[in-house]
Amino acid sequence: MIIYIKGAMMAFQTKLHILLLCFIIFSFSCIVAVPKEQELDRISSLPGQPSSVTFSQFSGYVTVNEQHGRALFYWFTEATTSPDNKPLVLWLNGGPGCSSVAYGASEEIGPFRVNKTGSSLYLNKYAWNTEANILFLESPAGVGFSYTNTSSDLKNSGDKRTAQDALVFLIRWMARFPQYKYREFYIAGESYAGHYVPQLAKKIHDYNKENPHILNLKGFIVGNAVTDNYYDGVGTVTYWWSHSMISDQSYKSILKYCNFTEEKTSKKCDDAVSYAVNHEFGNIDQYNIYTPKCITSHNNTIRYMRHKSTILHRISGYDPCTEDYAEKYYNRRDVQKAMHANVTNIPYKWTACSDVLNNHWKDSEVSILPIYKELIAAGLRIWVFSGDTDSVVPVTATRFSLNHLNLPIKTRWYPWYSGQQVGGWTEVYKGLTFATVRGAGHEVPLFQPQRAYILFRAFLAGKELPKS
Repeated sequence: MIIYIKGAMMAFQTKLHILLLCFIIFSFSCIVAVPKEQELDRISSLPGQPSSVTFSQFSGYVTVNEQHGRALFYWFTEATTSPDNKPLVLWLNGGPGCSSVAYGASEEIGPFRVNKTGSSLYLNKYAWNTEANILFLESPAGVGFSYTNTSSDLKNSGDKRTAQDALVFLIRWMARFPQYKYREFYIAGESYAGHYVPQLAKKIHDYNKENPHILNLKGFIVGNAVTDNYYDGVGTVTYWWSHSMISDQSYKSILKYCNFTEEKTSKKCDDAVSYAVNHEFGNIDQYNIYTPKCITSHNNTIRYMRHKSTILHRISGYDPCTEDYAEKYYNRRDVQKAMHANVTNIPYKWTACSDVLNNHWKDSEVSILPIYKELIAAGLRIWVFSGDTDSVVPVTATRFSLNHLNLPIKTRWYPWYSGQQVGGWTEVYKGLTFATVRGAGHEVPLFQPQRAYILFRAFLAGKELPKS
């Protein structure tokens, strides 16, 4: 009996040793199985980066169309702690034609800010990579460092190709970063990304119907989002009038002569809008109507209904010329080398936005509301937020658009809090949460970083914003 037990114990120990050996071999294979491309994209250090940085960074290119030579540039900042246990978030800026590196990464939710001379970086106290792994994408090709070898691509971009290329990017990026396959995944963005984000979410949702869910999409969040041409248009003009930016006469003329659903406007509409913008607005920053403009900026022309996220203002210590500093920094050859960027020697400077893409945008959905309805029915977590001092895609535009979803109310309108101050107002519907951010312009995390951070944390947690 003792011999039998002893033999059984020896057999058990042998099996245990084999299992341990297998585990060690498997673990080792996982370590060495990291794709070579991933390690080649690792950023050892950025020029002027603070010495206290401990999180990993990667950047580089993913080819999305071999025939045309289209490749999209990304910058990935892992979470500051426990990246293996935190979700993955893709951030997209709008335009169309504006850079997520310039805006999202460098003056909104990214870990760094660029100093005035473009010589160094400093840390962002409210960086979103304290809560998630953040992936910034310059999209479509022609934005920032993203490029195409087919020059005609720059003049025939549009919503459909942008969404398709972004889907291809994500699938191929996952092959390079397999540790993020099946990870809880969200998409975030602002402005014209009000098109990009829901359209990409639908692409992923459709893709997942017939493929393994390597893109484990749970939801999306968009701010000051272009949503519906008609309701956005009426809501924008209403904001101008209600905030004393235009006269009663201009307000009535614009609503009378402008059909916001048509691609080409009438001369009477153009004249009415032009008079209001050029003679009644004054020299203000439309992206935050209560802040001064950057008087040294190269970009101080007023463009009606352009969704270019150019932030030129000063509030609560914020510098209105941050875009200029980013352009200094990312045009440095040592920065580009550290980021594995501009490897093909793009024949133009890196800029925060591409006027070529913006001026030649070919297809744009009239309304994103049908996509919202489909994705709400699919059970995705959807949040829409709005800075209330933006006159380009204002809070009234977003509210007019969302109201036409006719969603049942779960939690009635209430003020939410950041510390002891009202951070904004919110209403929770069945399938969607809407929130305003008090005192924020078009780029909410730039103007109200703490409030934006609270909003993001609540979104990830799937919890309502704090009532006290």
